[in-house]
Amino acid sequence: MDEQEIRQLMATQLEKSRRLQARIGELEAASRAPVAVIGMGLRLPGGVTTPEDYWDLLHRPGDVAREIPADRPGLRAVFDPVPGRAGRSYVDRAGFLDDVAGFDAAFFGISQREAARLDPQQRMLLETAWEALERAGLAVRRSDRLDVGVYLGMMASEYNERLADRGDASRVDPYYTTGGGLCFGAGRISYVMGFKGPVISVDTACSSSLSALHLAVRALRSGECRYALVCGSNLLLSANLMVSLSQARALSPGGRSRSFLAGADGYGRGEGVGVLVLQRLADAERERRPVLAVVRGTAMNSDGAASGLTAPNGPAQQEVVRAALRDAGTDPAELGWVEAHGTGTALGDPIEVHALAEVLGESIRRRGVPLAIGSVKARLGHLEAASGIAAVMKTVLMLRHGEIPAALDPEDGPLNEHIDWAALPFTVPRDHQPWPATLAGRVASVNSFGMSGTNVHAVLAAGPPVPDGDPVPPERPHLLTLSARSEPALTALARSVASRLSKAAPAEVASICHTLRCGRAAFAYRIAVVASTGADLAVRIEEALWRPMTAVPRGGPGPVRLLSGDAGVPALLHDLGVPAVPQPGTGAAQLAWGGRRFPLTTLEGTLTAVAALFEDGADLRFDALRGPHDRFVADLPTYPFQRRRFWVDEPVPGGPAVAGAPEPTGDGAPDVADRTAVHDYLAARLREVLDADELDEQRSFLDSGGDSFASVLFVQRVEQAYEVGLRPEDLPLDLPLAEFLGRLAAGVVRRTGTAS
Repeated sequence: MDEQEIRQLMATQLEKSRRLQARIGELEAASRAPVAVIGMGLRLPGGVTTPEDYWDLLHRPGDVAREIPADRPGLRAVFDPVPGRAGRSYVDRAGFLDDVAGFDAAFFGISQREAARLDPQQRMLLETAWEALERAGLAVRRSDRLDVGVYLGMMASEYNERLADRGDASRVDPYYTTGGGLCFGAGRISYVMGFKGPVISVDTACSSSLSALHLAVRALRSGECRYALVCGSNLLLSANLMVSLSQARALSPGGRSRSFLAGADGYGRGEGVGVLVLQRLADAERERRPVLAVVRGTAMNSDGAASGLTAPNGPAQQEVVRAALRDAGTDPAELGWVEAHGTGTALGDPIEVHALAEVLGESIRRRGVPLAIGSVKARLGHLEAASGIAAVMKTVLMLRHGEIPAALDPEDGPLNEHIDWAALPFTVPRDHQPWPATLAGRVASVNSFGMSGTNVHAVLAAGPPVPDGDPVPPERPHLLTLSARSEPALTALARSVASRLSKAAPAEVASICHTLRCGRAAFAYRIAVVASTGADLAVRIEEALWRPMTAVPRGGPGPVRLLSGDAGVPALLHDLGVPAVPQPGTGAAQLAWGGRRFPLTTLEGTLTAVAALFEDGADLRFDALRGPHDRFVADLPTYPFQRRRFWVDEPVPGGPAVAGAPEPTGDGAPDVADRTAVHDYLAARLREVLDADELDEQRSFLDSGGDSFASVLFVQRVEQAYEVGLRPEDLPLDLPLAEFLGRLAAGVVRRTGTAS
C-alpha cells in the first residue's frame, strides 16, 4: 500500500467515523426528544368539563368535596362516623363527579343494551378522548387508521360488582367481560376510533396515569406511534375500597387532602377522567398544532426494599427526580414549580418534601428564589389512578398562563410541623402569583407515587412561542364547515361556534375556519357558510339554522358537472378533490348538480359552491384552503354530546336480589303467510336485542350498535319463533336495516315453505 492509498484509506475511515458520530448524535437526540402536549379533555369534580373550567377552579378558594350522591347507596350504607368498626367506612364526603351516568351511545355506535353495562369510566374516556383530539385538531375517521397509541392509567373498575351475584348469574352476559375489565378502557378507545398504535393499560395504583405518561413519551421517542393518548380514570362506585382504606386509616375523616398542612389527617378521595394528546414537538410544530406545553423528560422507578409495601421510600423518590431531570436535560435551578404528590398524610408529606430538598435544595438556594410547591389534591381530592393526569393538566395550564395559583387558602392553618420549612428553600403559596420573572423560562415538574411502590416524575416546560401570524390579515372570504350526527347536536355546536366567532380577533378567523374544516370529522348533518369576518360568519351560521336540516347521504349529491367557461376553471377545485365531470361550455365556469348551478367567477363564488357541495354530502380535501399563517386552534367548542342516562342500579344492601330479565319464548310470532308482519316481528326482536327505542332503517346493524354478541342474541330470538337454521355469519350486518330485515323476512318465508 503506497502513501496515496494510505491517505485515501484514512480519509474514508474518517468520513465513516463522522457519519457514525452524526448517527449516534441523531439517535441520542431522538431518545430525549421533547414531546408536545397538543390537546386535553377532562371531567373533574366541581363541574369541570373543559380546561378553561379547570383554570377557573384553580382560582377559587376551598375544595370540591361533597356528600355521597344518592345514586351510590353502597357507599352511603357503609358509612359510620366511628373509625375502626368492621365493615364500615368513616368517610361520607369525596370529590364526586356531577354526572357519571350520561352518555351519547348513538354517537359512538354503541347499543343501549351495551351502554348500560359499560363501566362509566369507559364511556367518559371515549368522550374525553374525542374532545382532546378535537382540541388537537385531529379529525378521527375509523377508516384512516390513525397512528395513535393509547396509554391508560386505571386501577379499579367497580361498576360490574352490581351485576355480580354468587347465587344468580342470569345477569352475566358477554358485556360483563368487555364492559368492566381494566384492559378494555384503552382497547375500546382504539377500537371505536380505529387507531393502529399500541394499546396499554397500566395499574401502578395512584401513579398509574403518570406511569402511562412515561410509557407514552418513550413510545413517541422510539417511533412506535405518531400520536399518543395518555389517559387516567377513577370513579368511586363500590364500598369495598372505601371500607378497606378506612380500615387502614388512610383516609381523612373530613374527606379532604390537607396537603402540607398541620391538620393533615389522611387523604380525601376523588373522581376524575382526563386525556392528554401527545406528539413529538418537531412533528407538532410541522403540523402547526397547538403546543400547550412540552414534556422534557420523565423517569420511573420503584421503592423496592422499603419499610413496608405501601410505605413511601425517600431515597427512591430522590432517585426518580434525579433521573427525570437527567432525561430532561434540566438543571434544578430552572424549576419554578413542583406539583407534588402531596396526599396530605402525616407520613407521606414530610418524606416527599425532604426528598425534594435533597435533590433540588442546593440549586434553589444558590439561585436565591424560593421554589413554589403544592398539590391539586388540596382542591380536588386524591383522584388515585387519575391523580397524575390531573396534576399534569394543572401544570400545563400554569405553564401556559405563566401564573402560579394559590395552593392553599389563608385560613387553612399552619403548615405541617414535621417539616422544617425554615431550613428549606420551598414555599407553599397561599395567593395567586405570576411566574417568577427572574427565572429564564417556565419549567415545572410533577411527582406521583403509587401505593404498590411505583414512583414517577415528569419535567415540563412552556411551549415555544407561536410564530407571529398576519397581524392585519387582508379581508378575504373564508369557508366555515360544521357537522354533527344529529340535528340537535348540530344546532348546539353551531350556536357555540357562532358565539366564539363573534368574539374572535380578525387575525384568528382564518385559523378557526381551518381548524373546523380540517380538524373535525364530517357527519351527516351539515352547515357550511362563507363570509369575510368572524361577526359575519356568526350571522351566516344563525341564518343557516333557520333552514330545514336533513341527514345527507354518504358520498355526496351524485353526478356533479363542471362547465368550463371562456376564462377556464379555478385550479382550487382540483386541489379540493371536487368530484366533478368536466364539460365544455361558454361564458363563466359553473359547477352544477341536482338542478343547481354555481358560478365560479370569484373566490367567494367558488367557496359558496364548495359550501353547497359539502352540505350535500361531498367529502373534500380542505387542506387546499389552508393559508400560510393558519394553525390549529385549541380552544374551540367541541362536539356537544347528546347524553342519555345509562345506569344499572346498585343493589341496596339487605334488599331483595335483582332478578335477571325474563327469557323470551317466541310466543306471538306471526304466521309466515304475512310477510309484512314477519318483517315487523323481526324488527321488534332487533329493537329488544339492541335495547333501542326505535330503529333507523337507513343505518346498518353495525352502525346501530350491533356486534357479535347482539347478532348471536338476535339469531336465538329468531330461531325461537321460526325454525330456519339461521347462523350469525349469514346476517348481512353491513346493509341498511331496511334491506337487512327485508332479506331476513323473505328468507324466513322461503325456508319455512310458505310464501304470501
